[in-house]
Amino acid sequence: MSGVSRGIDRIEVTFDEPNLVANAGLLLVATLGVRLGLERLINATVHLQGRVGGARPGRKVLTLVHAMAAGGSHIDHVDMLRSGATQSVLGHRVMAPSTLGTFLRSFTFGHVRQLDRVLAEALRRAWALGAGPGSGQLVIDLDSTICEVCGKAKHGAGYGYTRKLGYHPLIATRAWTGEVLHVRMRKGAANTQRGAVRFVEELAARVRRAGATGELIMRFDSGFWSNATIATLERLDVGYTMGVKMMKAVVKMVDGIDEADWTPIDYSADGEAEVAECDLNGRRLIVRRTRLVGRQATLWPQWRHFAFVTDLEGKAVDIDAFHRAHATVELAIRDLKEGAGLEHVPSGQFFANAAWLLCAALAHDLIRWTAMLGEISPEDQLVVARTIRTRFLSVPGRLVSRSGRPTLRTPLEWPWTGAFERALGLLRALPPVPV
Repeated sequence: MSGVSRGIDRIEVTFDEPNLVANAGLLLVATLGVRLGLERLINATVHLQGRVGGARPGRKVLTLVHAMAAGGSHIDHVDMLRSGATQSVLGHRVMAPSTLGTFLRSFTFGHVRQLDRVLAEALRRAWALGAGPGSGQLVIDLDSTICEVCGKAKHGAGYGYTRKLGYHPLIATRAWTGEVLHVRMRKGAANTQRGAVRFVEELAARVRRAGATGELIMRFDSGFWSNATIATLERLDVGYTMGVKMMKAVVKMVDGIDEADWTPIDYSADGEAEVAECDLNGRRLIVRRTRLVGRQATLWPQWRHFAFVTDLEGKAVDIDAFHRAHATVELAIRDLKEGAGLEHVPSGQFFANAAWLLCAALAHDLIRWTAMLGEISPEDQLVVARTIRTRFLSVPGRLVSRSGRPTLRTPLEWPWTGAFERALGLLRALPPVPV
């Protein structure tokens, strides 16, 4: 053991290799970004001319996006992209953290909306390359989350229902892929329903413009329950499942369900669950009740009820299972927060943080589009960003010239070499998307 320790202690460390590439696998994400024409798109859409720090927004947004794709959660984390030869595999100049801070503070409400249009157009282009649902069914999960902050100097931060100081953004994700389709930064004191109608209208129009021509369904938890939102969904011909709060009128309807109408469903070994349905103000109300059995029955002996309204057709048991899958939206939110952009909101200015949120969403989507178009994700499984980073993005490399051609040399016997090479070949074979 002591001999091993002496061997480790003899290793000398120097930081002097200019050709090393940190997170060399960012080449995959950057290659897709070039095929999507992101830098040119951002420069043409985000107009910050005349504002301090507003020049060349494309390279500044992509610097933030690539840092977030690599797991960066703070502005100064972009410095890892400035080390060695990392910049050479990104396709754009990497900007300094201080420059990016000034850039984000130059955003106003209108500029945030311009950056939001970049996300919408990037979605359209990625779907045009083959990542979209086409004429198939598109299921979208909507939710809100809390981006907690420390200190009261953050403009727009407030205390919401969780009693935590922070922001309260709306997020819409695509079921089964985890793509972020639409996001909206909101002040911390906002309730879940605030801005939901406008958000739904924009979301439906966005995915239709992006090429989703098939059936469109949106799933909501009970925090979104609103007659105005339901009326908007029906007007837009969007199917829905929406949780309802167990208010007196709902409880009365549930109590009136005959015991013979309850259908047992699969549940945990220590519990049981049943599903039934009834009518609530002309809408289909599906109710699930659960309770514990066996040794733990005394902890939860009475039935607990969870209900949602829907306009979907089919057996109540099947629609209940479909609605419960809405919980997968939490996996996408976790990916945004854990070791990525939404783990931290950097600025004291609200619109700077709103722009930061959109950069995080674009980084999140680039990882998923890279996995989908590069065929490096298992079928029927959500892409987990941490897995993609570990297997593909974080691979170290050394950029050398071999017979006059730049060559990225990576570790021998890297476990996912074949998948990486196949993905890079597929992404390079993609045609540039017509503007």
